[in-house]
Amino acid sequence: MTKVRVYKVAERLGMPTHEVMDMLRELGADIKNHMSSIDEDLVELLEEEIEFRRRREEELRKKREKTVVLENPPTLRELARLLGEEETEVLLRLADLNVIPHSKKPLPPLVVERLIREKGFEVEWKGNLREEVLKSLEVERLPRPPVVTILGHVDHGKTTLLDAIRRSRVAESEYGGITQKIGAYQVDVGGRKITFIDTPGHEAFTTMRARGAQVTDIAVLVVAADDGVMPQTVEAIQHARAADVPILVAINKIDKPGANPERVKQQLSEHGLIPEEWGGETICVAISALQRKGIQDLLDMILLQADLLELRARYAGPAVGVIIESRLDRGRGQWPR
Repeated sequence: MTKVRVYKVAERLGMPTHEVMDMLRELGADIKNHMSSIDEDLVELLEEEIEFRRRREEELRKKREKTVVLENPPTLRELARLLGEEETEVLLRLADLNVIPHSKKPLPPLVVERLIREKGFEVEWKGNLREEVLKSLEVERLPRPPVVTILGHVDHGKTTLLDAIRRSRVAESEYGGITQKIGAYQVDVGGRKITFIDTPGHEAFTTMRARGAQVTDIAVLVVAADDGVMPQTVEAIQHARAADVPILVAINKIDKPGANPERVKQQLSEHGLIPEEWGGETICVAISALQRKGIQDLLDMILLQADLLELRARYAGPAVGVIIESRLDRGRGQWPR
């Protein structure tokens, strides 16, 4: 097999002899100096490796030319400068992503990366800049009021309970004494707020009741002590469970003749709601909404449950809400269908 000296290989490749020797040693060649001889097969391997390294270096060079290096937190002005665009152009693209930039705060990293990629560039963050930007954008989550849904069978006293809490007379204004719509009310309890949602109890309002349970943190199930668990009571339990929210039971109308709270607890246990005093996890509070008895105990239990849930929310930045009720005003027109 033909052999060739190392210095001749270096001349052929136009490379310094010491570099050729280093690469040959990396390929496993046993050479002592530039006068050592190697097989032509090894020279071919050497040429292939050199070509590979040259191609890789060229690709890296092109990538560097197409890479935007971020050395400072990317504000709107900085990003516009890096992209070679006017700030108004970048603002329009941010609007498409539902991002409203703050003049002095950096833009979210993923938003920055997306806008830069859309221009055909790669993104390189210097050091820990990306993590620092993410940390600066974190919004403190503070305790928020619990959202409580009042559920139960028709005429078991749901709206009367809210009346007692709000000290108003809504029930008397409802047609037939039956709530016809979902309503949201916020009350102050010893310096803390609770948001209540009143839902219809009549069987004709099944869908509305389900909607009420799906936006709540805690469900208060109202059961009349003289009537016990009824069909809509069971349905309300199912809605609350489907929404995966804890259930507190308000055993109402304890002032009425024939009231039997223990019988109610037994019926509830048959549906998986085992009272705490029976070794279960369901809080049951005996109340009389009409006489406003036990109301404070119920509110205390709601706030205790809220504390256990550790409900928190952002008080700054974009928000998401749920429409509880709406109405069409013919005088104002309507959205086109």
